[in-house]
Amino acid sequence: MTFDVDSFLAVTIGILVYFTGMALTKRVNFLREYNIPEPVTGGIIASVLSLALFLATGTELNYDLAIRDVLLVYFFTAIGLNARLSDLIAGGRPLLILLGLTLSYIVIQDIVGVTIASILGLPKAMGILTGSASLIGGHGTTIAWAPEISTNHGVSNALEIGVASATLGLVIASLLGGPIAKYLLSKHKLSGSKDETPIVGLPHEDQDIQQIDHVNLMAVLLTLHVAIILGFFLNQIVASIGLKLPLFVSCLMVAIAMSNTIPSALPNIHWPARTKALAVISDLSLSLFIAMSLMGMQLWSIADLAGPLLILLSIQAIAAVLFIIFVLFRFMGKDYMATVLSAGFAGFSLGATPTAIANMTAVTKTHGPAPTAFIILPLVGAFFVDITNAFVIQIFLGL
Repeated sequence: MTFDVDSFLAVTIGILVYFTGMALTKRVNFLREYNIPEPVTGGIIASVLSLALFLATGTELNYDLAIRDVLLVYFFTAIGLNARLSDLIAGGRPLLILLGLTLSYIVIQDIVGVTIASILGLPKAMGILTGSASLIGGHGTTIAWAPEISTNHGVSNALEIGVASATLGLVIASLLGGPIAKYLLSKHKLSGSKDETPIVGLPHEDQDIQQIDHVNLMAVLLTLHVAIILGFFLNQIVASIGLKLPLFVSCLMVAIAMSNTIPSALPNIHWPARTKALAVISDLSLSLFIAMSLMGMQLWSIADLAGPLLILLSIQAIAAVLFIIFVLFRFMGKDYMATVLSAGFAGFSLGATPTAIANMTAVTKTHGPAPTAFIILPLVGAFFVDITNAFVIQIFLGL
């Protein structure tokens, strides 16, 4: 039996899930110490409860997550509004380094997947499914490539394997970023600067909402909506020339352009960049997005694939941790920003770009802002990766 949860109730449950995670984080020192995001804790618990319901009664919970996708657009548009030209200039060299490392890791991820699949006696294409197709690529790339792999490469249940890998990867990614950051901060005795204004979210010790009222919240929403409308039209123009971008990427780009032109052209206007009102909306969007994504996981659908899949994903997780600690952290400068990016890279190399941002937000709320990290990682994770990944998958399938 399937029980459909409509969008209104899904959002309500998502909020409850977040508060559950927040309550547990306050009470469990481990969750605070290792920077596990509150919506991750609550979301995983909710998905486990859904699994228990299915096992006990046979009832499948099916959430309408349409609003979740809108929240993603809000969040990345807010990041764009917070972006300063100085941050973008500062991010030039780190952006290129991170891009090179990421493109290299796409190849590594598929080499690891194919190698382990061969050792286990599985079709090599299954290694690609549990490599860059589902991990760096996420659910969207998995769904796009599953028919090809199923038809031409001997993996009849390619869609189920790919979706299961992407789902479990999201959980692993959510849990690894914080511990990696804690290890690097401790080992290298690093800390962030409390003087900088956070580009995403409010620090835990700075949750004073009395300076926020309905007027500046509405001003922020109006600005976000204008940027999203313009981003939608940009997305249509880009699509018309044959380049497909996620909507949130074009909205991010428009918001960056707006924030670096309008305040200079209209100096008397009150621009909402890096205000507490924008931070509140940004936090709300990301937290609810992650909570709804994780609570909506249907864990019972991957039970039959658990054995080989867990082996493949465990080794992929180990490979990611080793790459982050011994390669990415060093090449990114071995400083605080490199630590934040390390937490983020764990998020999108095994999960998705929003997971990366949630990991980085959890670290920066406690240890201090890292504005450049929040600009360069979404650009790499949401734009360059999808294009390159398609070529890499095609090459590996052709071998």
